[in-house]
Amino acid sequence: MRRCIGLDVHREFAQVAIWEDGVIWQAGRIQTSPEALRDFADSLCATDEVALEATGNTHAIARLLERHVGRVVVSNPQKTRAIAEAKVKTDKVDAAVLAGLLAADYLPAVWLPDDQTHALRRQVTRRAHIVRQRTRLKNQVQSILHRNLIPRCPAADLFGNKGRAWLATQDLPADEHQAVQALLRQLDFHGQELRIVDAELGRVGLERVEVRRLMTIPGVDATVALAIVAAVGDFGRFSSPQRLVSYLGLNPRVRQSGGQPAQHGRITKQGRAHARGMLVEAAWAAAKTPGPLRAFYERVRARRGMQSPWSPPPASWPRCAGIWWSASRTMPSPGPR
Repeated sequence: MRRCIGLDVHREFAQVAIWEDGVIWQAGRIQTSPEALRDFADSLCATDEVALEATGNTHAIARLLERHVGRVVVSNPQKTRAIAEAKVKTDKVDAAVLAGLLAADYLPAVWLPDDQTHALRRQVTRRAHIVRQRTRLKNQVQSILHRNLIPRCPAADLFGNKGRAWLATQDLPADEHQAVQALLRQLDFHGQELRIVDAELGRVGLERVEVRRLMTIPGVDATVALAIVAAVGDFGRFSSPQRLVSYLGLNPRVRQSGGQPAQHGRITKQGRAHARGMLVEAAWAAAKTPGPLRAFYERVRARRGMQSPWSPPPASWPRCAGIWWSASRTMPSPGPR
């Protein structure tokens, strides 16, 4: 007998609702500890199906439950409109809606990455966090110089050896000088952490064939390739470049109704923002590298004009994503670098 179970997951507990024979009933709460989840999983049948929304601890819960049930569906909370736009929103209602949508096979699901891809995503996210922290620290140093009327550093890199030597000679109040030294110490710490993460990611990149393939494309270095692989996971699940473009949020918005012509807007920006940002950097690099992508960018720029500095060339994104999709599936694997 088929049962569909909806879990409204929180940090400490999960509300359980069960659909059976067209009737939804509440089964109470379970703690989201490993022991309680294992006991709950043991009470399920191999024919049961479980639905839960994507959240911070979803991956661990789904991996624990999928060994005991027939199917685990992780829904996209942005697309579960019955929950996101509900006028009455409680844990019991959300769990019941998940169970009902799963029973009707009308639940917008997200792809659940394997453990290796999930670990790579964590590493890539950690690297991005360290980079943001370094940027924040550098901006604070620049802010101190700006409010004390210190001119721009003559060295190309304020935080290199020459830049730091120049910084040490500037006339700053004692407290501001202490603040600069503290920020530089934090910057050095994050720099060391970044080198450790980059070394580990470099080892992972050399072991993955798709990363080495992507690095043969102009504009794609190891950092960009790892971000793409971490976001996409299995490239084989996309049947066409257009589906990969849509998954990364690089496809334009389309509005069309009745007999009116379709209107295309800006890109949807769905999916993982960090991977999309890496693709922006790769698109700019590809636009400056001699080759077919640069020629394509030049044709688009001649027709549409130069984009602003904070608005990268959107026309080249789908083309680049299509090439990356093709490279991940068809290009021969290069030897170790």
